[in-house]
Amino acid sequence: MTTQYKSGPGSSGLAGFIGFLFALVLGAAALALFLRHATVGPMAKIAGLIAGRTTAIDTTVPAVVEKIQRLSRLETVVYSIDTVVEGEKTSAVLPDVLAGDKLLLVVHGQSIAGIDLAQLKPEDVKIEGAPGSESIHVTLPASQLFVTTLDNAHTRVYTRSTGLLVQADQNLESETREKAQQQLQQAALADGILDAARRNGRATVTALLYSLGFQQVEVN
Repeated sequence: MTTQYKSGPGSSGLAGFIGFLFALVLGAAALALFLRHATVGPMAKIAGLIAGRTTAIDTTVPAVVEKIQRLSRLETVVYSIDTVVEGEKTSAVLPDVLAGDKLLLVVHGQSIAGIDLAQLKPEDVKIEGAPGSESIHVTLPASQLFVTTLDNAHTRVYTRSTGLLVQADQNLESETREKAQQQLQQAALADGILDAARRNGRATVTALLYSLGFQQVEVN
């Protein structure tokens, strides 16, 4: 006895419909997930086109000033240097071999410069043009040298010589470190650290303003 099973057009059509319905539900769920999470960058623009939504960015002067000020103390340049600094104590009467105290300090340090954008004022920002085609001009605060420090882990006394008639001056090393810090600061300034800090600060603020939708940006 043979039992035969027959599959007709009706059953395959039903399976195809169920598969289509499942794919449709799955696609709708994926689209909803995409629209929910695409909030920044190019994906946000695509999501906006699909959903018919637009992202409104406040480009009034107070709002722009606040966004720039959020960058706060913008550190844009780190200047590092390795050098040798000499410190010494001498006698006005006796020669160094008897009363002198001298050391050589191997120094590693850095200076950090940037712009304190918290100092930006509303009068430093000028916005012109109709919404969607605004141009903006921003005058930044002056760049500054924020800090100069010595790396204590890599700064050390290389040599020291003390006269036969005197003891080593306990303050000489700390005084030489202060001297080294001042020399490092002067070297950074002479190499144009403030100009570099301003250029880098302008680039950062320019990129921010373009991201806010301004068509023309000028930062000085």
